[in-house]
Amino acid sequence: MTVGTQMQQAIATVQSAAATMKTFALETEDQKAKKSFEQLAQTFDSALNELNGREQYIGQQEPQYKQ
Repeated sequence: MTVGTQMQQAIATVQSAAATMKTFALETEDQKAKKSFEQLAQTFDSALNELNGREQYIGQQEPQYKQ
């Protein structure tokens, strides 16, 4: 498995986790839980930005790692 493929899998996993947290936030009526889910979603979104930036860097620096 290439680094590019691993990065794509990591990005997909984090996207899924962020979406799940956003869904939980929308579905709960507990305001404390809603806030926690929203904060977790923001954390995952920040991680996603970092991973996307890293993926672009890898693609520019190491084109052999692209799929």
